[in-house]
Amino acid sequence: MKLKKQLSLALASSVLGVALISGGTYAYFSDQEVSSNSFAAGTLDLSMNETALIELENLKPGDTMMREFNLANDGSLKIENVFLETAYSVNDIENNNAEDYGKHIKVNFLWNWDQESEPVFETTLYDLQQMDPDVVKRDIWDPLWEQEGGLDSEESHDFWVEFEFVDNDADQNMYQGDALSLEWTFNATQGDGEEK
Repeated sequence: MKLKKQLSLALASSVLGVALISGGTYAYFSDQEVSSNSFAAGTLDLSMNETALIELENLKPGDTMMREFNLANDGSLKIENVFLETAYSVNDIENNNAEDYGKHIKVNFLWNWDQESEPVFETTLYDLQQMDPDVVKRDIWDPLWEQEGGLDSEESHDFWVEFEFVDNDADQNMYQGDALSLEWTFNATQGDGEEK
């Protein structure tokens, strides 16, 4: 009987020891927090009204054409700059042009009504190809109306542009029947990064 009692006591001691050891590893307070973070990039989305911007037909020297268009920021980030890129091609019907037709088409002005600024002032299409003016820059300083350049989210700007087929008082018969296709590309860029 003594052996049975000793065996039972040894077995009970081992079970209690194992229970204390395994229970001891979870015998402290603990807590856990999960940090869920989200990083979403904003968007730059420049759009232009669907009105045909430049469709010039049946021109003769001395003609002027006024056109209107609108640029809008449909994105979530402010557009800091919108650079105008000019490209054109000439269809010389008779293959007799002694000079580039784009030198005879003048942009008298490109006026940003909302910024009260004139990013383009009296230049030819030929020369405008070498420029990339910022059409949303505010270049008139007015202490009574402080406004920054650029195009805020959900903001739009109205533009007026005037083209002229320059009459140079010389024979321009070589341009009869010719066509000029003009493409303006507006390249939007964001501003500098900020500490958030």
